[in-house]
Amino acid sequence: MAVFGGGQCWKKKFPLSNGFRDATNAGTKVLIKIRKDNSTSNLSDAELKKKNHSTVRLILSVLLSSSMFLNLLFLLAAFLLAFRFKYWKPKAPNPYLVMPGMNLRSFTYEELTEATNGFREELGRGAFAKVYKGVLQYEDRKPVAVKRLYNMEREGDMEFNAEVSAIGRTNHRNLVQLLGFCNEGEHRLLVYEFMSNGSLASFLFGGSRPYWYQRIQIALETARGLFYLHEECSTQIIHCDIKPQNILLDDSFSARISDFGLAKLLKTDQTRTTTRIRGTKGYVAPEWFKNMPVTIKVDVYSFGILLLELICCRKSFEVKAKGEDQMILADWAYDCYKDKKLDLLVENDEEAIDDMKRVEKYVMIAIWCIQEDPSLRPTMKKVVQMMEGSIEVSVPPGPSSFISSM
Repeated sequence: MAVFGGGQCWKKKFPLSNGFRDATNAGTKVLIKIRKDNSTSNLSDAELKKKNHSTVRLILSVLLSSSMFLNLLFLLAAFLLAFRFKYWKPKAPNPYLVMPGMNLRSFTYEELTEATNGFREELGRGAFAKVYKGVLQYEDRKPVAVKRLYNMEREGDMEFNAEVSAIGRTNHRNLVQLLGFCNEGEHRLLVYEFMSNGSLASFLFGGSRPYWYQRIQIALETARGLFYLHEECSTQIIHCDIKPQNILLDDSFSARISDFGLAKLLKTDQTRTTTRIRGTKGYVAPEWFKNMPVTIKVDVYSFGILLLELICCRKSFEVKAKGEDQMILADWAYDCYKDKKLDLLVENDEEAIDDMKRVEKYVMIAIWCIQEDPSLRPTMKKVVQMMEGSIEVSVPPGPSSFISSM
């Protein structure tokens, strides 16, 4: 603001808080500069109120529209989530090759936890693992057996690697098929096809005596499975733990060799290996205790004990046997063979008694298999040929004491 009067001109600053009327200053002129814009200072009270209402309506409209949009997004997300839980099925993991020649599925730990319902139903356990029943949801609820390795120190890692390497390369009707594995952090699991009739141990020692024809069929199928592992695999495999608990039975009671956790792989130019004692008491070959190289003949020995158990329908060692001479099955079987009293081995088994020629042949094969000297034991190929009748079974020599293998 500029003031002119009395021949002078000076400026005044706003606000004019100390202004007053002065009648003596007639003729004084005041010049006020006003900004020309769209400010509300030029609006009437009615117009200002109307503009404020319009602004409020605009803000409320924007907020309401945003709220409705967010609500729609929330409802859409809830619908999609509900639809997914109701109709979505887990997608099968893509199979891939772990190593050349091994077509196995890779499972996540979460998938196997869900498949086993939190590892609820235990089927069995071993030194390094427990086995649980599971169901694969994405394969028409296919039942599987999930072997969960635990307490994984160095030996456990060796077991996992050996089992995946061994079974992943095998394909035979008398072997349990490995379907996949999980190697996630500290979790190591193996997924097998499920054998509905359990183990040979439960079948043989669980109650009523199985039929003779079933027992001899299981013996032959087990021999064929071992023959495959020893001579028909691309890499020769020593199982190292043949026993009734590791022979499983499928829907038709056919024998399937399982549990390659103690398997010892041999290179193609290698026929024997030195390792620590493995296997199960009563089925372990004498060379394990003599610091001798271990060959496929350790499996032949274990099969011989298993064959005697199938013939007699009893365990290899029984404290409550009728007599002290019958406690160790291998010793008793040889005594019965030598004394021509094989009927004692199959007492009250009418089917076996009616087939004594086969009983005698199988006992002779078993005695050959349990020879203390590994070089005297036949190969599994020859065992199969003798059992099938394509070659004759010669008279076996007397084996040495079997007590060292207990």
